[in-house]
Amino acid sequence: MTVLVNPGSCLGAVAFARAAGLELDQDEIVVAETSTLPYATRVTGPGTVHVFHKLTGALFVAALGQDATIAVRDQLAQVWPEVVAATSVWQTALQNGNPVIHPAVTLLNAALIERTGGDFMFYEEGVTPATGRLMAAVDQERIAIGRALGVEVLTEPATGVAQGYMLEDNYTTGYSTAPGFLGIKAQDSLENRYLTEDVGVTMVFFRDVARSVGVQTPVMDAIVEVSSIIMDTDYAADPQRTLASLGLADLPAEQLRKL
Repeated sequence: MTVLVNPGSCLGAVAFARAAGLELDQDEIVVAETSTLPYATRVTGPGTVHVFHKLTGALFVAALGQDATIAVRDQLAQVWPEVVAATSVWQTALQNGNPVIHPAVTLLNAALIERTGGDFMFYEEGVTPATGRLMAAVDQERIAIGRALGVEVLTEPATGVAQGYMLEDNYTTGYSTAPGFLGIKAQDSLENRYLTEDVGVTMVFFRDVARSVGVQTPVMDAIVEVSSIIMDTDYAADPQRTLASLGLADLPAEQLRKL
């Protein structure tokens, strides 16, 4: 039996295995995860979902017990030919680009979101050179975490190009002119997953992992702090996903790399 957590987000495969009472190194049930969804969708009305884009590549998959990853990749490729075997669940976790993109655009457009109820295009109008610089700074910290774990993490723009979202490999016009993002409006409120999940869960988790492997994350720290202030919620004080919650807190860095 194979169980796929799609997407894995913050080591979703580990979270599933723990919840199911499975040992991480067992092989009777293969537990795997993807780095992202194979498509970009938004709810556009009651009972209505619009598919903006279907990935053309860089859909990473990894299984707990890395020997099973290729077999899972081959299964999924029958449906999603764009799937790629990741080196480990650390690559699928860190290749999640949401915390790179969404918090930066949201925070630098917070007043506009509150004033207009999100009546503007999130990428086409929300991404400017300043926004791009903030995304790039977050991305460098994410890549550094991967490097400390022995994982090569693609930059977010490079991933976007490989997935077919974008035509340009950069942090500004790459997003504002991206065919795969055209027409996606901003959220109607700051009380939205772009902060509550991408900062409150994923970025807080990235920071926790970074500390365990000796990587400094001053930009992520600042985003968590500012987001906590504007949302009146202390995300760092009440983390939703940590190494401890996954039963991994006592593992040295060398063992973490082997997940």
